[in-house]
Amino acid sequence: MGRTMLCRLIGTVFVATAILHPSSAASQAMLTCAERVDIVAFLDAQYSEKLSAVGQLDPKTIVEIFAAESGSWTMMITNVSGRSCIILFGQNWESIPVLPGSKA
Repeated sequence: MGRTMLCRLIGTVFVATAILHPSSAASQAMLTCAERVDIVAFLDAQYSEKLSAVGQLDPKTIVEIFAAESGSWTMMITNVSGRSCIILFGQNWESIPVLPGSKA
């Protein structure tokens, strides 16, 4: 239970920081919202981005990261009604595989 609460706290702080401090050099912050299906189609058509990672922020919200082989990436949050908001996007995304037997 303690780990779950810590993960939720970290996730909430991360999203709040991303929204409140949009001047990161590595990415651009924005808040654009639409139906999830529409955003996913747009990311695929315009940037060839596919779902790369997903995590639960709270019981009603998930965080999703879409990435393309070109290195472009987009982070969005989605609620249970299917409404999504893009919160960050950037370039030079690298997926790092977890090696067998290692603990991340």
